[in-house]
Amino acid sequence: MSALEATAALRARRERTLAVGAALVTVVLWASAFVAIRSASRQLSPEALAFGRLALGSLALGLLVTLRREPLPARRDLPAIAFCGVFWFGLYNITLNEAERRVDAGTAAMLVNLGPILIALLAGVLLREGFPRRLLAGCAIAFAGTVVIGEATSKHGIAPSWSALLCVAAALFYAASVVAQKPLLTRTSPLAITWLACTFGAVLCLPWSATLARELPRTHAAAIGWMVYLALVPLTLGFLTWGYALSRTSAGRLGSTLYLVTPVAVGLGWLLLGEVPPAAAIAGGALCLAGVYVAQRG
Repeated sequence: MSALEATAALRARRERTLAVGAALVTVVLWASAFVAIRSASRQLSPEALAFGRLALGSLALGLLVTLRREPLPARRDLPAIAFCGVFWFGLYNITLNEAERRVDAGTAAMLVNLGPILIALLAGVLLREGFPRRLLAGCAIAFAGTVVIGEATSKHGIAPSWSALLCVAAALFYAASVVAQKPLLTRTSPLAITWLACTFGAVLCLPWSATLARELPRTHAAAIGWMVYLALVPLTLGFLTWGYALSRTSAGRLGSTLYLVTPVAVGLGWLLLGEVPPAAAIAGGALCLAGVYVAQRG
């Protein structure tokens, strides 16, 4: 192997290592968001919490963009960024906040983790990442896990509960947004995309600014602290590490790493909130993880 080839191989390994590291940071930060939302939503309504989180996140990201003098994306990319902002940052946050008022943090994380399956399927069609046999088998196993979780969290047998449907809707919103975001990262930095998408999401939630103003005076400091945490850590930092990783790997494979959110969220929910999901929901989560393992070997 020539020195040039060895240097290229070393650079490729370094890029993969950094992408994996960024993905793992994202997993931990987004898992903590499930616990934070569960705590903050005891004091703040879903829409008010979403607006407060997005408004603070937009301000923090905007400051970073200004300090770094980050180039803005081309006008042709704005519709796709707006799509991500409306569906992932806006509607995703509202539906997830509403769902977590009715279901524990770990179970919500499991249900929302239907998203990686949808990412793999959408990326296979729209981004031409293909459908390896093991990927399809893994999707089938993981889907079985989501059915088990839905049954465990429902009060009417196999019929999904309202909270479960909200979590699945949140998964649909962010899966479609990930696929829309992937091509943008070849032309624009993760920071610029995240800031604009967060701003679009905040604008969507602007009608609930009065609700937040009305609720804040009687909200405990702990809930306000969780809202600030959600804005600065899982949103600002988490989306930046996600964008970094997504720009260096396929959407389908990276999406599968999000199944690690489930055990982390369950552990954090147990440690911080004293919540443990039903045994059947844990078994469903294990099926989801097994499905991703199979898909990743494709």
